[in-house]
Amino acid sequence: MSNGCLYIFLDEGGNLDFAASGTKYFTLTSVCTKRPFTACHELGKYKFDLIEYGFDFSYFHCTKDNRHVRQRVFGIIKENIADLRVDSLIVEKSKIVPALQASEEFYPRMLGHLIRHVAEQEREELDSMKELIVITDSIPIKKKRAAVEKAVKTVLKRMLPSGCRFRVLHHASMSNMGLQLADYCNWAIFRKWESGDCVFYDALREGIKSELEI
Repeated sequence: MSNGCLYIFLDEGGNLDFAASGTKYFTLTSVCTKRPFTACHELGKYKFDLIEYGFDFSYFHCTKDNRHVRQRVFGIIKENIADLRVDSLIVEKSKIVPALQASEEFYPRMLGHLIRHVAEQEREELDSMKELIVITDSIPIKKKRAAVEKAVKTVLKRMLPSGCRFRVLHHASMSNMGLQLADYCNWAIFRKWESGDCVFYDALREGIKSELEI
């Protein structure tokens, strides 16, 4: 079943600190899919399995979940990888010029590059869909949230195919299984680039369509 909408769930890795104390890389990862969101339904069932096992479990978060939960979640993603398109933008922060390091410049521009790439690759799919729905975690830069949100929409209007209808929504990740799925995918990609750990990345390799280096 599909309601004619293509969804993109987004998550980021690393931080926006461009000093030497910050992470070497910033990653922005998208999971593109459409209903019925099979992977999300399977994760939902697993969540209630955990509750019935006796855990007070509310949502998945890769860095906080124990290794048993993490392995099972990656297993569920791998089992449903054919329904997912995973793309990631890889930013080596030391190569970003100072003029683009401000949050209201950097974040929307990077998001725009990634969404444009996914839209170009999914052009045929988009032509048959009535709308593109982009869902991100709540914008992390509280003081500049309004400016960032306005810039994101401006960038997408410029970068998406002409006539493409879209909405950008900001949900708390703990309330949205699609964002939790994106969190796991981004975590695996970020670890590959930041520390060379490819154990979980390899589980997703079939679904990772691109890693764009900026």
